[in-house]
Amino acid sequence: MTKRQEQILQIVKDEGPITGENIAEHLNLTRATLRPDLSILTMSGYLDARPRVGYFYAGRPTSSVIAERLHKLIVNDYKAVPIVVAESASVYDAIVTLFLEDVGTLFVVNQKGLLAGVVSRKDLLRASLGNKGLESIPVSIIMTRMPNIVTCTPEETLLDTAQKLIEFQIDSLPVVRPNEEDPKTFELLGRITKTTISRAFVELGKETNV
Repeated sequence: MTKRQEQILQIVKDEGPITGENIAEHLNLTRATLRPDLSILTMSGYLDARPRVGYFYAGRPTSSVIAERLHKLIVNDYKAVPIVVAESASVYDAIVTLFLEDVGTLFVVNQKGLLAGVVSRKDLLRASLGNKGLESIPVSIIMTRMPNIVTCTPEETLLDTAQKLIEFQIDSLPVVRPNEEDPKTFELLGRITKTTISRAFVELGKETNV
């Protein structure tokens, strides 16, 4: 919104309903000069116009309010505790953890507690087919390793993480930050899932001011 459009909105808020001619007089401009701004504000839903009455403030359009709120929802406020297994754990242990925790993705950490990989339900199912000795197969063999892991940071918006989940067709993202000792490795801070995104958007839709 331009400065002039903000001035128009304020004038209409204070004195509406008000004609276009009167708005132009307040700004020392011609009616023709203001016509494009008034059209934009009206089509955007900020103003409403009635013949022989003038312009009056209609309030901010719902789509604008929702878009603004979406860009303020950040990962740090919604991240959940990550469900992890050690890099040395067996595929059998990983399957048990997956079912006990009722999740679709496990994050694999090394001895220093740093993110080493990700293993999904599909990975574990694939590994279990035709293999009887799951206790002897380390999860590190089947996991996806860095740098092939899609991650997010605490400062990112939920909108950005939702886009990543859709784009890469995955169910969960690890929330990470670079390790101070080695920036190429990452500390695991949490997780963002499709359920997290859905819950946040449902909460947004229930807000009385939206």
